Amino acid sequence: MTTRRNFLGGVAFCSCALLDRAQGQTRPTRQAVAVEGRPIRTIDTHAHCVFPQAAARLGPDAAPPASPVRGTDEAAIEVARRFAVMDAQKVDMEVLSVNPYWYAKPRDLAAEIVRINNESMAELCAAHPDRFAGFCSLTLQDPQLAVTELEHAMRRQGLKGAAIAANMAGVEFSDRRFDPVWAKAEELGAVLFIHPLGVAELAGRFRGNGWLGNTIGNPLDTTIALAHLIFEGTLDRHPRLKVLAAHGGGYLPSYADRMDHACMVNPSGCNPAITLAKRPSEYLRQIWFDSLVFSPNALRHLVAQVGPGQVVLGSDYPFPWQMAPVDHVMATDSLSAQEKIDILGGTAARLLNL
Repeated sequence: MTTRRNFLGGVAFCSCALLDRAQGQTRPTRQAVAVEGRPIRTIDTHAHCVFPQAAARLGPDAAPPASPVRGTDEAAIEVARRFAVMDAQKVDMEVLSVNPYWYAKPRDLAAEIVRINNESMAELCAAHPDRFAGFCSLTLQDPQLAVTELEHAMRRQGLKGAAIAANMAGVEFSDRRFDPVWAKAEELGAVLFIHPLGVAELAGRFRGNGWLGNTIGNPLDTTIALAHLIFEGTLDRHPRLKVLAAHGGGYLPSYADRMDHACMVNPSGCNPAITLAKRPSEYLRQIWFDSLVFSPNALRHLVAQVGPGQVVLGSDYPFPWQMAPVDHVMATDSLSAQEKIDILGGTAARLLNL
């Protein structure tokens, strides 16, 4: 892996050698994308960055420079180099997020990390509004503070919502203590981008070959989070809440219909005080999902399960999971031309008010 280090505006990105492969010593030409002759703007809703000043306050919880995981060195490069990578990927705009590793930190330290993240994100996006949009960070240890942070990020800093984990240090987001945050998100039209951090409780079973803590753990983390939001009535209490789930929503879209039978098979496992407004599987049609499911057949199934209007482009860059996210969508023959246009950028533009 080739690593380059330069600082610009306190933002860190990783080239993951894509730039070297793409340009071969020369900068790649920005590739316009068209569907049936119609030029479109492509918007990657799942792209990461870190801000070194905030990462320094995280200490050992920040991604270590020596990590063997490709991309986690978060090499700080010039913004122009990130543009070159985006050009090679045929991505016109990235919606950036910072993974929230501060939930276990003391409230005041977490608030300082969040402040740095949000100020830095706003500065970066304001400097390059045609290439970057951003999700804010939140101090969810203190929901009332998170409400204030979200409102400031949306109204004053120009950010598009918030990137959150799949739970807050083991507390599910369906817990009523978070309702004020979700109510404020509804009021502001903020998108909540759920990005998992794994299931620490299963660390013992994840040992062995295959990096199962991420391979299985991350999608499982999202699956559990979404299931709680559905079954605990959170999405009924907040019907206008805009939830975007990373990695295609984990496993939930692959077996959602099983949820419709659970309380019938075992009523004692369900709370009679919670009466959902519709079948559990139907709530997937009010959640958005990124396209990071790897194959055209998997994308076909995701669209069939949740609806074509609920899927948006996602790559997970700088982590090299899907290095050609636009090509992946274009290769899905089951999609109509309009569905491809929407997934590649149209839906995200509407969802995020870009």
